[in-house]
Amino acid sequence: MSFIDNVKAKAKENKKTIVLPESEDDRTYHAIVQVLKDQTADIILIGNKETVDSKAKELGTDIAGIKVVDPANFEKFDAYVDKLVELRQKKGMTPEKAKDILLNDYVTFAVMMIKMDDADGVVTGACHSSADAIRPALQILKTAPGTELVSAFFIMDVPNCEYGENGVFVFGDCALNQDPDSEQLAAIANSSANSFRQLVGVEPQVAMLSHSTMGSAKHALVDKVAEATRIAKEKYPDLKVDGELQADASIVPSIGESKAKGSDVAGHANVLIFPNLDAGNICYKLVQRLGKAEAYGPILQGIAKPINDLSRGCSASDIAGVVAITVVQAQNN
Repeated sequence: MSFIDNVKAKAKENKKTIVLPESEDDRTYHAIVQVLKDQTADIILIGNKETVDSKAKELGTDIAGIKVVDPANFEKFDAYVDKLVELRQKKGMTPEKAKDILLNDYVTFAVMMIKMDDADGVVTGACHSSADAIRPALQILKTAPGTELVSAFFIMDVPNCEYGENGVFVFGDCALNQDPDSEQLAAIANSSANSFRQLVGVEPQVAMLSHSTMGSAKHALVDKVAEATRIAKEKYPDLKVDGELQADASIVPSIGESKAKGSDVAGHANVLIFPNLDAGNICYKLVQRLGKAEAYGPILQGIAKPINDLSRGCSASDIAGVVAITVVQAQNN
């Protein structure tokens, strides 16, 4: 069974309500059909009911059974306005501004649905930037207790691959933190390991990636990763983590044994932490396109409640997969 099939099976055990705010995007409708078929979530779609019904008919998609919420006719709209003003008053939020935002910014409205306990998670990003998803999440939901840093990861499922967990990896951070320092890299490593354990159900083994393995190169960029490894080992003593490791040394047992003798992680890593956003983003897209991997994300970690971004190049199947992942996150929230 593939990674996403396992996640969907977990999601079906305890369905949650997921909000999709991008009713203008065709892929959303095809994804809803898949979610309804898989029975992984209850769906709320934000938009005008007549417009939604017309678009669903035009696309030949049967989305009967989902709830369509139009902010302009929502019975709790005034309560949402009051809450948004309360949350953002110190930043200059007024009732007039709040009304305008909630009527016109469906992503913010979706995040408010979670805040007001009318839904359990949000999936967006097919036609919005990551900033459009993350900004309201941080402003309204805030960070989870104990969170040091909000970060993002991708679940990569590489077909016919003996490395990682039968080809399944977490790649972090590939979407949010551009140039994390050593402390931040250590925090990303710990969060990514927890996410791997939650979604894959297997013990994470974390490699802190670099162009160097255990001092084979000398550079400030290598020092950053080596220091991040030291911090992670000290701060999270139960975490199986090692570095700095080159990519091949992290996942190929024979190379790990050769380049990093005595390391429990080298050659066996299933969580790969990249030194910066350039490396992470480039790598996940190459693995996706050249390795034919399924890439699910970016999945956010560290937000008080689950809200997940999508790549704007995502497919309807990708959206349905991230919906199931968001359900599993909500089950553990």
